[in-house]
Amino acid sequence: MKEKIHPKYYPEARVICSCGNTWTTGSTSPELRTDVCSKCHPFYTGEQRIVDTAGQVDRFMKRLKSYSEHQVDAEQRQVQQQKKAEQRFLKQQLIALDLNDRVFQILHDNNVVTVGDLVKKVQAGKSSLLKLEGFGEKAFEEVETKLNEARKAFFAEA
Repeated sequence: MKEKIHPKYYPEARVICSCGNTWTTGSTSPELRTDVCSKCHPFYTGEQRIVDTAGQVDRFMKRLKSYSEHQVDAEQRQVQQQKKAEQRFLKQQLIALDLNDRVFQILHDNNVVTVGDLVKKVQAGKSSLLKLEGFGEKAFEEVETKLNEARKAFFAEA
């Protein structure tokens, strides 16, 4: 062992915990201070308290709450955007569906001008459209197909 390169060793160094507990150990410092020991640590005492060092738990809980609020806001914004997109889709003119000329003319003559008007008729039931003069099963299938295609195309862009 080389001389004069090692720190002084204290075989009876005192360790002092913030709870007031003290004990001796060997160390290179004559006195050591600690925040937690076996007398006050929750693992050893069985207490269900959180040892908070410099407010770390509070900061974490605050960040967690902020993140949760951000997620809720993002979901609400997404729902609002979907509603607006749905409204834009329903306000389109019927011509946007690219229906057969005969079917388009029958709908137009019966005051079905927008996609929203047509959707209301379809949701009201098949019979409401079949009541229209000249409107049959084949026309109803075309309307449903074109509505589904238009919806997919519109919302794929949005």
